[in-house]
Amino acid sequence: MTGTNSGRFDALTAGVGALAGTVAYVFGYALTYALTSSEIQNSAAQQLLEVFSGESATWKAVGWVFYNAHFVDAEIPGLLGASRAIDFIAEVEAFPSLLYALPPVLLFLAGAVVARSNAAANAAGGAKAGASVLLGYFALSVAGAFLFAVPVGEAATAEPDFVAAILVAGVVYPAVFGTFGGVVASVVQSSRATISPQ
Repeated sequence: MTGTNSGRFDALTAGVGALAGTVAYVFGYALTYALTSSEIQNSAAQQLLEVFSGESATWKAVGWVFYNAHFVDAEIPGLLGASRAIDFIAEVEAFPSLLYALPPVLLFLAGAVVARSNAAANAAGGAKAGASVLLGYFALSVAGAFLFAVPVGEAATAEPDFVAAILVAGVVYPAVFGTFGGVVASVVQSSRATISPQ
């Protein structure tokens, strides 16, 4: 295996991974916005939310749907004070179920890009490189959990489930799908190197 990368992980790889994770998160949110924002803007629930919160909350409600795509529920205050966990993708017919595939696909691609840029030539190297997308994705998942919160009244807040937003969206998704993308990219790269003429 002379001249191949068997799993080097350095500051450059970490930087590329953080950037790729950030791009995957931003692009995922942007696509979710494109697919759902008009439906959200025209909904009675959105108009009621704006009355209670005093602000246009469409971009924040899109954030709830984006977290729903990671199987993270939105916590919506009820009339009697108890919060209700809602998955809008499952409950709103206008939202395509394809949204659930968005984070895995984008994180897989991000992990593959990092592994390719790292020239990882085996599964272990690809896994390390691909998993580095967690650095950027985790940071934005935490930030989004705060940014997508909407105050409703004096004491209540509509927001993504904070713990799940961090653990599931911020850690599990990038760790699993980014790593998988890195492994696949490295195995493909190694196969091509093996069969190509020397």
